Amino acid sequence: MPPRSHGTGQFTRSQLGRCPDSVVIEEGVLIFHPENVFLDEEVYIGHRAILKGYYRNQLHIGRGSWIGQMCFLHAAGGIEIGQEVGVGPQVSVLTSTHGEPAPGEPIMRGALQFAPVRLCDGCDIGIGAIILPGVTVGEGAQVGAGAVVTRDVPARAVVAGNPARVLRQR
Repeated sequence: MPPRSHGTGQFTRSQLGRCPDSVVIEEGVLIFHPENVFLDEEVYIGHRAILKGYYRNQLHIGRGSWIGQMCFLHAAGGIEIGQEVGVGPQVSVLTSTHGEPAPGEPIMRGALQFAPVRLCDGCDIGIGAIILPGVTVGEGAQVGAGAVVTRDVPARAVVAGNPARVLRQR
């Protein structure tokens, strides 16, 4: 069997599920399965970001949200980004993981498991943070730079660390 490719990530705006004229997509952005990527008014996508749509779920980015340079958004399990959300450079949002493989088998042989991620209105994700599958970051919450978010973040909470912990409420 020949090696499988996910394609080049090259796209045209007309291939996207939604992409109003007010959306800014910088040079070097790659979008996979663009038909499952929906961008609202005044969205900004920074240089060399990768929006990895998937054939069975969707990626939605709400009005006025900002996606930083070199972000990786993997929407296999679905991603919903609200309005006026800031996603710093080099943030990774993941929605799938490998389940437990049969004894003696490599991890990569475990069945894929999917869980959606939701970034609620007005939240802010710091540079280099990692959001793991199934997490909801509440409205107005702030995730510190480099945090690894393994569970839901309450509205207006400030979290940081690995794993991310609540430092205070705003």
